[in-house]
This record gives sequence, structure tokens and C-alpha cells, in this order.
Amino acid sequence: MADTSNIPDEAEVRARWGGFAFTAANDKQAKIIVARYPEGRQRSAVMPLLDLAQRQVGAETETQGWLPVPVIEYVADYLDMPFMRAYEVATFYTMYNLVPVGRYHVQVCGTTPCMLRGSDDVMAACKNKGMVKGKTTPDGMFTLTEVECMGNCSSAPMFQINDDNYEDLDYDSATAILEALANGEQPKTGSQIEGRQSSEPEGGPTTLKDMVDANHDYRGEW
Repeated sequence: MADTSNIPDEAEVRARWGGFAFTAANDKQAKIIVARYPEGRQRSAVMPLLDLAQRQVGAETETQGWLPVPVIEYVADYLDMPFMRAYEVATFYTMYNLVPVGRYHVQVCGTTPCMLRGSDDVMAACKNKGMVKGKTTPDGMFTLTEVECMGNCSSAPMFQINDDNYEDLDYDSATAILEALANGEQPKTGSQIEGRQSSEPEGGPTTLKDMVDANHDYRGEW
């Protein structure tokens, strides 16, 4: 779906990240995470620890973060598990970036519901801001990736940027969000349709309206 990403030079990666270790704050958090699992099952913490490591890399590089091989090796050693087991997890889930990304990682859903609702317009907005699939803009601001379903079919089309979802997009709203981020602003997350919440219909709910403000018991009315 995306153009092939440039794999970083291994020697440069090891020179930069070979001494990676959790910060004191992240090491404390990692120990809390590992303690959630029974004795002997600490390897089950590999997903949250990979995420924690990626976020630390992101904080150090002022990007969304990625997982250089030495960082994955560190997490594997931390959990006393073979490197390949941790690497299998990192390569399976798209939440982990295996190459450097920009400050904002723009993931555009191109699956059928989003496509039918205008994801091509969202992609056009990204391209008109200088983005190319699988690449990072020259200023290091944006990385564009096309992904499969992200679970927001009822509010399609959408894209996820770092940890935030933006839904019910069109060309103009997608452009406005990207421009706001480029200007250091925080645009409204979620649906971009005024007044819409979650997956309710546009214009508000049409059934079970009394549930909007309270947990209404309808049983006596049926």
C-alpha cells in the first residue's frame, strides 16, 4: 500500500542507539508494567515495553518515535527473551515504527468504508501538503502511511495522527488539521462534524434519546 521506506544504515543506527536504556522514569514505569504479570510470564509485557521504548525514542528525537534494532534488543534483554521473539512482535503490529518517522505520523485509512466516504480526498489533502506515502517530508514534520481499518467505520473517512483520531473528514477539514499541526496548534480530535459524538447519527440520536443525559430505564415504557 505504501512506498518502500528507507531502511537506516545499520552502522549509524548502532552508533546512535547501541547504548539505549530506559530513563529512570521509564524504568520505573516498565517495572510497574512487568509486575502486572505472574512470575515467569514477564515476557507478556513485551508490547507495552516496546511502546514505552518507542515513545522514549520519540521524546529524544522530537518525533512520533520508532524502534531501532538495538532498542528492540534492549527490550528483549530487559524481559529475558530471545531478540527474535520481540522482533516478531515489532514487525507484526503497525503501531510500531521500524524506520524513523516525522514529528507527526499521519496514518490514512484506505479500507472500503473510508474509501466510499472520501478517503481519496483525505489522501489528496496530505499530498497537497507535500506528503508522499511511505516517506517523511523534508522538514521532518510529517510521515504519511496508508493503513487498513482503524475501527472508525461509522465516522469515516478518518486518519490517525500520533495518538489522536480525526474522523468525518473531507478535503477541507483534513487540510485545516494538517495546517494547525504544522503551526504548533492542537486541532479538535474526534469527529469534525459539529455536535456529533461517538458513532451517533449526524444531527444527534434518533432513538433512545433519553440515554443522552442519563442511564434511562425504558423497561416500564415497553
